[in-house]
Amino acid sequence: MSNSGLIFFGTPEFAIPTLNALIHNNEKILLVVTQPDRPKGRGQKIQPSEVKKVALNYNLPVIQPEKLRDESFLSKINSLNPEFAVVVAYGKILPKELLQIPKYGCINLHASLLPKYRGPAPIQWAIIKGEKVTGVTTMLIDEGLDTGPIFLQRQLEISEEDNALTLSKKLSEVGAELIVETLNKIRKGQIQPKPQVGEPSYAPTLKKEDGKINWNTSAKEIFNLVRGTYPWPCAYSFLKGERIKIIKAQLLEGKAQPGLIVKAKDELVVGTAEGLLKIIMLQPEAKRVMTAKDFILGRKINEGVDSFS
Repeated sequence: MSNSGLIFFGTPEFAIPTLNALIHNNEKILLVVTQPDRPKGRGQKIQPSEVKKVALNYNLPVIQPEKLRDESFLSKINSLNPEFAVVVAYGKILPKELLQIPKYGCINLHASLLPKYRGPAPIQWAIIKGEKVTGVTTMLIDEGLDTGPIFLQRQLEISEEDNALTLSKKLSEVGAELIVETLNKIRKGQIQPKPQVGEPSYAPTLKKEDGKINWNTSAKEIFNLVRGTYPWPCAYSFLKGERIKIIKAQLLEGKAQPGLIVKAKDELVVGTAEGLLKIIMLQPEAKRVMTAKDFILGRKINEGVDSFS
């Protein structure tokens, strides 16, 4: 395949299937742009992004600008004369000066069926809001936040077993195929970008407090919150002043006062405004993730008396 090459913008794990697909499709990757190395994990050691690790593995040139309007960065991109910039979960908004450089523009992979869930956390919010279907969109980036015209979309069902981690993995694989298809069709003149149609919604960055469980909502809403906030920030509640992260839960029929622990022998079952929530896996403060059964063994919990708050 003869082409003048592309520049890849991406940072986290989600972007890797697309980078791999482009490499395996013999795309000429002129440069990989990723976020600067940052402190991560418990020891807060400076770590490269997931994309940087993969790019270096393939001996691809990598650049990590702090500012995308930096003159030397823009002139570097300009000098490469790229056909495309492919952008997957890069983590910064591309300025107008950059958008105008590639021959066919900057193509973004977004993990929702735009215009629904524009913004940085579409996968998490689709689950939290109880959506049954989501998908991926390839779009031409403009100066707005995920407002550009669309090339292709692919739908994916959200299973009740999915959390933000598993759904992200599925969408990243489907999205990788969609990017390859999009580039091929643009080159052949087989697709034109079409304006987004429908009511836009937004998916802002999750904050730690977004994980706080309100037991005065339904079991279904809490179940969706648990799934949508895993692995970060995780749904959490307080029991006797201790912060407990709820990692996995199950819906049960029944009625009980919101937050009240109705079973705490072999299983941990809590009342909500509508239905019951059985907690399967949890993580007490400063401890490992454990089964609810193991958690119960180590403490005195009074059924029908103690409550989550």
